[in-house]
Amino acid sequence: MTSTGFRIGGHQYVRRLGFGAMHLPTEPHRARETSLAVARRAVELGITLIDTAYLYGGGANEELLAEALHPYPDGVLITTKVGMARSGPAGEWKPDGRPAVLRDQVEQALRRLRVERIELLQLHRIDPETPLADQIGTLRDLRDEGRIGHIGLSEITVDELDQAREIVDVASVQNRYNLLDREHDPVLAACEAAGVAFLPWRPVAWGKSGAMAEVAAVAAELDATPTQVALAWLLDRSPVVLPIPGTARIDHLEENLAAERLQLTEAHRDRLDRLHEPA
Repeated sequence: MTSTGFRIGGHQYVRRLGFGAMHLPTEPHRARETSLAVARRAVELGITLIDTAYLYGGGANEELLAEALHPYPDGVLITTKVGMARSGPAGEWKPDGRPAVLRDQVEQALRRLRVERIELLQLHRIDPETPLADQIGTLRDLRDEGRIGHIGLSEITVDELDQAREIVDVASVQNRYNLLDREHDPVLAACEAAGVAFLPWRPVAWGKSGAMAEVAAVAAELDATPTQVALAWLLDRSPVVLPIPGTARIDHLEENLAAERLQLTEAHRDRLDRLHEPA
């Protein structure tokens, strides 16, 4: 039986199947009301890990979650990300890991989320123009000051993870990963060896039609949907994998959570694993 829980940083217990809030509309109209309802329904259904970021609407997504859920129920972990900023005449988003920027973004996130400490704060991207030690060191200092509980990284390599762990304990890694995109298998293996949570973003994605047809065939055999099969595969892939599928619809949210009950046989896993093998 696949475990349904994980302790981030060895302490913060969360349900492994979480929720990514990126797709929730934040504009002040009917869509926003639906977003508030989806976030609240996620918690009602027992989701305890919700992912957001400053990048998502320049903080608007964080404010939406606070409006929907604050005061946060016991056990609910809102994780956010910093380290991206607008620059240039077009206001393009790019990594910015300068210590002053990271400090300011953390303080703003604390205000928007209405908390005194962010239990899991992730660096959205490593800034290639700022020494890694300065970026990780700033987050370590904020942790020591009590503004952060645990520290995570996003879109990193094994080497970058190793370098970061020489400076501070890393509780999570958030890289792109799904049934058909396993570029970061080495990073997942490193996380599993170290007991670091691995949060795959874009956990459900479809590629070539043949792969989609095979996933659909497995889904039909299990009386499930292809999305549920993709999420079940992730949960089965490693005990440190914490998928964070996102949606702006309650029915899709409920469909995603039902993937926890799906039991893949060894034959199903073999068929799904082969979809990534080179032709």
